[in-house]
Formats: sequence, structure tokens, C-alpha cells
Amino acid sequence: MSLRNRALPVLAALLLATPAAAQIDPRITDAESLVRAMHHRWNESWYRTLTFTQATTRVLPNDSSTTEVWREWGSMPGRLRIEMGPAELGRTVIYNRDSTFVLNQGRVVRRDERWNELMTLGFDVYTQAPERTMEQLRRAGFDLSRFHVDSLDGVPVYVVGADRGDAASRQFAIEADRLLFMRFISPIPNQAGKTQHVWFRAYQPAGRAWIAPEVEVLVDGRRVFHEVYSDIRVGEPIDERLFDPDAAP
Repeated sequence: MSLRNRALPVLAALLLATPAAAQIDPRITDAESLVRAMHHRWNESWYRTLTFTQATTRVLPNDSSTTEVWREWGSMPGRLRIEMGPAELGRTVIYNRDSTFVLNQGRVVRRDERWNELMTLGFDVYTQAPERTMEQLRRAGFDLSRFHVDSLDGVPVYVVGADRGDAASRQFAIEADRLLFMRFISPIPNQAGKTQHVWFRAYQPAGRAWIAPEVEVLVDGRRVFHEVYSDIRVGEPIDERLFDPDAAP
């Protein structure tokens, strides 16, 4: 057998071992081309409104857990209302563009100039201008000059914010095939060497797009927070007053 013929089985084996390699788009080479590809793929079909009920489980340091039911309304891009726990407690958080409002019994008790980064990565990127998304990612502290292709759970991903092998820097991963958000890593402030990993899991169809009805938060490999969505509705009218902290019921 010639050297050329001996090489063919090896090449075939390599191709079979990496079937997902064809999912990598050679036109996606950096953060900007990735964000533009995500927007281009889904902008016309992504839902603009979303509501769901959420079972929220927190795991305490002693490994016991507590679960609450939350209710959420989203209007993309940039607006989200979360009512946490029993309605009589009146605990509400509203994200409206670049501001966050914490309400207690309908009264604003805290205002911050920040937004929900997971909403940017998992939802807004598909519905707002790519330039707006890039601005938000820069302000969120991602090093947009760092980009590589990797795999998570055997799935090819594009990673922004870190070089290959770096699991400590602030970064996010996007599934290469469907261009859906998969994982976010962030160092935990004032806890040297500790990181928080947020995963979007179990994607399922939602209208003509997708939603991950399970969100998992890990700290150093230990689950500390878990969300499971039910009664998911997309594309239905939502009263915009829900996102006005001074008018929301």
C-alpha cells in the first residue's frame, strides 16, 4: 500500500471522530462576526415577547435547598420583569434597557445603571442591532479580542473572552450549529480563583425560534442555583407598563 493510500483510512477516521467540525462556519472568526451571524440567523423569526413560570431552586451552603415559584415577562430587546415568590411578598425586579429596578410592595427601593447580561446573550442579541450588542459586551467587561473554537459536552462552540484552555476569564460560549447561547463564565468578586458558570440547557422550539427551559448556575462545579421553566408563551401581547417601575401594577 502506498503512503497516500495508507493515509486515507487515517483521514477517514479523523473525519468520523469529529463529525461536528462541518458545523463551524469559516466566516465566523471573531466576536463581531459571531454577533452579526447570530443576529442574521434569527432576527426575523425570534420572538419579541415571552412569558413563563419558573421553579427556582437555591442550594444553601449546608446542601439543603429552597424552591420558589417566580413569574417572568420579557419584551425583547432589553426588558424583563421578574416577580419572585408569593405575590403577597411583593418582591420584583425590572430590567429596562440599561437600568435595573428593585421593587418591594410596588415601591422602588433600589435603582442601578446595569442590565441583564444573560438577556443580552440569550435573547437580545437576536433582536437588536449588532452594534448595540457589541457595546453591551464591551461594557460588561468581555475581552472581545479573544476568540477561539472549542467544544462543550461534545458540542462545537465559539468562545469569546478567553483563549483556549482559559477557564477563569470572563467569557461566553455560543453553540456553533444553531448559534444559541450555551455557557457564561465569570470570576466571583472578592473570591480569588472562584468562578461562576451559568448554563442554558435543554433547548426546545419556541415559536419559530428556541428557548432553554433550564438554567443552571455552578460555583466551582457545585450547583447553587437552578431554574426550570413551565407554561412558556411567546409572541403574545404584553402590557408595556409591566416594565415601567413607576407604573407597573
